[in-house]
Amino acid sequence: MRILKLVATLALVLQGSLEGQISRQEYAARRDSLIANVQDGAVVVFGAREPQKDYLSFFQESNFLYLTGVREPNAALVIVKRGGRATGTIFVQPNDPAAEVWTGARMGLDTARSRTGLTSRPAEDLMPVIDSLAGVMRTIYVVGEFSEDEDPLEPSEQGMSFDQEVMRAIAGRHDSLALSNATPIVQRLRAKKSPAELELIRTAVNITVDAHRQAFQAMEPDMNEFEIQSLIEYTFRRNGADRPSFATIVGSGPNSTTLHYNADDRFMRAGEVVVMDIGASYRGYAADVTRTVPVSGTFTADQRAIYQLVRDAQAAAEKAATPGATFGAMSRAAAETIERGLARLGLIEAVGATVEGGEALCGQAGASCPQWRMYYMHGLGHGIGLDVHDPEQAYYNEGKIGVGSAFTIEPGVYVRSKLLSIIPDTPKNRALIAKIRPAVERYANVGVRIEDDYIITANGVEWISRAPREISEIEGMMAQKWAGVPARNRELVNRYEKTGSD
Repeated sequence: MRILKLVATLALVLQGSLEGQISRQEYAARRDSLIANVQDGAVVVFGAREPQKDYLSFFQESNFLYLTGVREPNAALVIVKRGGRATGTIFVQPNDPAAEVWTGARMGLDTARSRTGLTSRPAEDLMPVIDSLAGVMRTIYVVGEFSEDEDPLEPSEQGMSFDQEVMRAIAGRHDSLALSNATPIVQRLRAKKSPAELELIRTAVNITVDAHRQAFQAMEPDMNEFEIQSLIEYTFRRNGADRPSFATIVGSGPNSTTLHYNADDRFMRAGEVVVMDIGASYRGYAADVTRTVPVSGTFTADQRAIYQLVRDAQAAAEKAATPGATFGAMSRAAAETIERGLARLGLIEAVGATVEGGEALCGQAGASCPQWRMYYMHGLGHGIGLDVHDPEQAYYNEGKIGVGSAFTIEPGVYVRSKLLSIIPDTPKNRALIAKIRPAVERYANVGVRIEDDYIITANGVEWISRAPREISEIEGMMAQKWAGVPARNRELVNRYEKTGSD
């Protein structure tokens, strides 16, 4: 009986039927969708290279992971399409006990074949195979570590990637070969998340929310930001997350007004706010949740005013976020709320007022910009998925979100203490400075960002990052005595085992 049960369980794993598992069939369907969008030729998809130092962490390239589920370094995928029919080969490192003693067991050719359903070959065969295909194929489509609009042969600002070096060498030996960047095709496919992907995103978000709750209760004046950072990241890993999905932000006082602050090494003082922008990565899928809380456990009246303004802006965007709605409509709802609130607080002259500034002041190019841009200079949100800033349907579908969308809504207001000093000195701006100076000095060093994660299913838009966010909820949780690190979450950890490990 036990043997039969084990066989049944293994069959479910292979079929991808267990909760949170992306099936072999789904990966195959993704590759089929890619092939359906190209003409006859060869498609080459590069995985990430092994770090030069074998003790550094390795993270798979997202497009390659999306198409194969393979997490090992130095892998690649080649699909040949002829006459509408396609055959695929996965290239992986073969088993090598001498190397594996340093970097861990490799899946090898047999496991790669059984796991992916593709023909498997040693990674060292990749270059000769591509060279051979380049001699008989008119076009090679490349998916790699370059942006949608980059030429596979032209270096980016960061220089030549491995992918580009390989393809430049191939193209140099085959004058008639055409290279086409197929990365945009994969990006579009990634924009709509499957039910299995949404389940993995939910898990990443739930772990992130748990970390926020721990941070709320543990925080107290005169702690260092890195103490909260370490608690957050411990909670991630303790509950099965791979790692943070981006550099953890714990920014207090003046650091709360720096959008991507991540030094996390300042002592937090009573009477300040702290912005915690954090996200766990779970089996490759990212969360991104931000909360702003008072270090002392209670917001001051001025902090409440800024916080409620941002929360109202988020609520306005949420109301506009219905299936088929556009990011533009959601952004306008939030921006209009913020502009009215800033005028009410005296931080801008009036609704519709402008400042003569530019990108350094407002986050956008141009001779002038709306005054509210001095305090809210980033976008409303972004897609989430394999990357924390992931492709989203709204980027391609006339700005519209739809079933399978996974995205954030994250308005913010940041009153920088040096704001008045960076406003260009013009007659118009001098009048503005004189008028808003009292308010800027009053609210200086108060930065507030509230960010939540949402998915769209057949049932509508769902808010999935349910960490406390109303003022009363935050203060109520922070008033509770912290009980220390919670007991092991056996159910959540065991769930990781059920979804399989690579």
